[in-house]
Amino acid sequence: MRRGLRRAVAELWTRGREIELLHRAMAFAALCFVTLVPLLIVIAAASPTQGSGIADWLIDGLGLSGRSADRVSELFASPRQVLSTTTALGLTALAVFGIALMGAVQNAYERIWGLPAGAWHTVWRQTVALAGLIGYILASAWSGVPWQDTAARTALRWFTTVVAGVLLFWWLQHFLLDSRVPWRTLFPGALCTVVAMIGLRVFSRLVFAPLVVDSAVSYGAVGTVLVVQSWLIGVGYTVYAGALAGWTLHRVRGAPTTTADTAG
Repeated sequence: MRRGLRRAVAELWTRGREIELLHRAMAFAALCFVTLVPLLIVIAAASPTQGSGIADWLIDGLGLSGRSADRVSELFASPRQVLSTTTALGLTALAVFGIALMGAVQNAYERIWGLPAGAWHTVWRQTVALAGLIGYILASAWSGVPWQDTAARTALRWFTTVVAGVLLFWWLQHFLLDSRVPWRTLFPGALCTVVAMIGLRVFSRLVFAPLVVDSAVSYGAVGTVLVVQSWLIGVGYTVYAGALAGWTLHRVRGAPTTTADTAG
């Protein structure tokens, strides 16, 4: 068993270096902050549902409360101000760059599984994947709005985070890879992704939450942005590392990867 564990760790480390996992996580964070976050702000502002959308998601993901939560909320404008200053051209640009984010995720998944790049016309898949990711994030943010301070709210939030999260990343891999890897092969990676995100949440509560207040005092709003950006790098790392862990488990078992291999 020790030999199998050492082999798995070695495979994981080697593959992570080959696909430049840290660089991809940093690029993921940058694209998220430039495209996905503004898109979520506009969508949340246009929705009649109560809650502040992206701010709620960031606060919950970082494990913030009290002053640190207030610091993050201050980064975002009011819904009325967002809608009054948003233009059709700006929204279109955000959507285009948001699709580029999903293109980067697709490329990372293809590199992890050793698959050739998809054809140019698969951009429609990236568009649908972006919509699915936005829907999941908004559902996670709004799951904390109903039944305030009740056990039902906690259960709903955990269900959205864990069950919906596993389903999202399971579907996301299969969809972006154009069904070239079987469903059952991708499930461990989806599960590892969500487990890693739960670990990131615990780490954020212990490390990032105190840093928000300290950075805000030292550097103002820029300090808060730096902490949020660091957390987004962690999110990118878990998204890719979870899929990579699924690939590693698959390699250790020595099973075929693609649908074609399975059929053969």
